[in-house]
Amino acid sequence: MEVKVEKNNIRIDKFLNEELDISRSKIQKLIKDDRISVNGKNISASYMVRENDLIDIDDDLSFEIHIEPEDIPIDVVYEDDYLLVVNKKSGMVVHPAPGNYSKTLVNALMGRFSLSTKDNIRPGIVHRIDKDTSGLLVVAKTDEVHDKLSSMIKNKEVERLYLALVDGVIKHETGTIDAPIGRDINNRQKMMVTDINSKDAITHFRVLKRYNDKTLIECKLETGRTHQIRVHMNYINHPIVNDPVYGKSKKTTDFGQLLHSKSIRFIHPVTKKEIHVESEVPEEFNQYLNDLESK
Repeated sequence: MEVKVEKNNIRIDKFLNEELDISRSKIQKLIKDDRISVNGKNISASYMVRENDLIDIDDDLSFEIHIEPEDIPIDVVYEDDYLLVVNKKSGMVVHPAPGNYSKTLVNALMGRFSLSTKDNIRPGIVHRIDKDTSGLLVVAKTDEVHDKLSSMIKNKEVERLYLALVDGVIKHETGTIDAPIGRDINNRQKMMVTDINSKDAITHFRVLKRYNDKTLIECKLETGRTHQIRVHMNYINHPIVNDPVYGKSKKTTDFGQLLHSKSIRFIHPVTKKEIHVESEVPEEFNQYLNDLESK
């Protein structure tokens, strides 16, 4: 959502409260979570708006539903009293949103675990991966751990590694893509590399294997923007194979983009022990690689 300012010298939380009829506490939380920006930059709740400021809000403010727990199988690869790490299947939405009110990871988690309540729409969810991206993500059981994990991710204290199969042959062994990401000005459902209302985004990658016309890479996120790896790889003309949004062509199989969150490493915010969890690529991803090997 975008809001253009036609007033001067009003705190942004007060301005949005009056303009959108949304509570100031809700607005302050979105600002704290870096989900409200002004002219492409993060701000504090005390920021004084100016005429012609462009406010971008990365949230569906009117979306409020009661989330029902559901009996859905999920793969929990690590659990203790404070958090868990889940291996999400490709095709599963992480949390309810317009058009996806049930059968999400959150619905499945609520049926089995007590979760943090920092966000009643996304209980327990500290970070997200796309619906058609498979692999690992961390879930908080308590509000205190949710805050600590969120801070760790923001401070780049959580290492996340992904496997991706991309179109084309990458000649360099390693690379870093440092390009800001914001909403696509022509399609609000997509993201793009842009300097308009964008946030810094950095992706590191290294080549694992080259095929005739494709490359298997490992990606390390320094930031965690929406669709970051998919947007960045498309930006350097090596889009992820089978990506229906940013790829070169429509999906070639029912399986989603060949992008897998394979590894998470961090220091436990309570026990202070190192947590390192890895996940094998899904069978469909592995079969695609085997088919490439046989060509």
